Amino acid sequence: MLKSEYLQRVYDQVVTRDPDQKEFHQSVLEVLESLDMIVDKHPEYEENAIIERFVEPERVISFRVPWVDDAGKVRLNRGYRVQFNSAIGPYKGGLRFHPTVNLSVMKFLGFEQIFKNSLTGLPIGGAKGGSDFDPKGKSDAEVMRFCQSFMTELYRHIGQFVDVPAGDIGVGGREIGYLFGQYRRICNSYDAGVLTGKGLTFGGSLTRTEATGYGVCYLGQEMLRCMKNDSYEGKTVIVSGSGNVAIFACQKATELGGKVVAMSDSNGYIHDPNGINLDVLKDIKLNRRGRIKEYVDQVPGSTYTEGFRGIWTIPCDIAMPCATQNEITGEIAQVIVKNGAMAVVEGANMPCLPEAVKTFQSAGLLFAPSKAANAGGVAVSALEMSQNSMRYSWTFEEVDAKLKEIMVNIFHNAYDASVECGVSGDLVVGANIAAFNKVVDAMLAQGLI
Repeated sequence: MLKSEYLQRVYDQVVTRDPDQKEFHQSVLEVLESLDMIVDKHPEYEENAIIERFVEPERVISFRVPWVDDAGKVRLNRGYRVQFNSAIGPYKGGLRFHPTVNLSVMKFLGFEQIFKNSLTGLPIGGAKGGSDFDPKGKSDAEVMRFCQSFMTELYRHIGQFVDVPAGDIGVGGREIGYLFGQYRRICNSYDAGVLTGKGLTFGGSLTRTEATGYGVCYLGQEMLRCMKNDSYEGKTVIVSGSGNVAIFACQKATELGGKVVAMSDSNGYIHDPNGINLDVLKDIKLNRRGRIKEYVDQVPGSTYTEGFRGIWTIPCDIAMPCATQNEITGEIAQVIVKNGAMAVVEGANMPCLPEAVKTFQSAGLLFAPSKAANAGGVAVSALEMSQNSMRYSWTFEEVDAKLKEIMVNIFHNAYDASVECGVSGDLVVGANIAAFNKVVDAMLAQGLI
């Protein structure tokens, strides 16, 4: 139960309107629990229905996506774009192609994106989109035909000053290329800033591929430095997942002196006590789109185990869940605590269930929530938009330096807000309130209704 009757009324309304949207309910409740600490000091929120407007998307678009497979059969998927809040800038958020995509997942991700984008300090609003299409097992031609059909509907709802999608799970450079090509054909215009995550030959930014994973570690390093006078140096690290976020979080954690001993995919996990060989893993996952179990065939001393959640039975100092939402339950969190972890840094979007977060915080672990820790990807996406507008490109080192500065600032904004609220070090509360305040100030200043 929320202490504020106003917030409880808003939450009950969210649940009543959309009773089946469990992921969205979860993300809204987490934010409202943080706002519970400050809402009584701001009667203008209720007077202007700020919270009601905050939890309701400005626009929800749902559409069918017909496409033809290699056998000539017409297939059908469902597409979404949830444009949640544009108070501080054009909508910005990724596209996810995965069988688990539904409206609840899209709304949860779009809602989280408002806060994440606000924390970057850059002028971008929150949105998310995607489809229940699964690129796995599809030929390049099938993926291309799907992307072209998807963009044939989506193009009318986006623009470099309106809504700028990027990649997410299932949407990498290949998919962004096909989507951008179709947008150009339809619009007869080279609006490079309409999509981010593009290839370097047509408007992409250096460091974009690495950005989310690097950013997770930059924020984690600053958290360790400021709150524990410590670092990744000499620490045993576990990174769940094996997509872009996980791979480049592994790379940066290793560069910072940590040893990543386990990674996973949706089928199972590998354990390499000598430290993950990134060259092998990148070849399997990025070059050949293979399964992680192939790693053990090439690296002596490593093992593979079926079932991806078992990765968290391996002791570590720093846990970095970078796979997908809700992978760490309360029970798994207890195992992580028992095995002696000192910090958890979320790389995926909301990978820890609420009871897991409470377990970590009660045990005194440092905890960096995803809306702060994994904001590096969207931050560099916004930097890509800037480069497109200038018709200019920064070097890898220049973008990386800007990314690091942004992630350090995100940590301090969240930490400072937690201190002001009397819960020093609670970065969940700090991130929610710091991000919320910026967006609400813009909403009130613009008289948005």
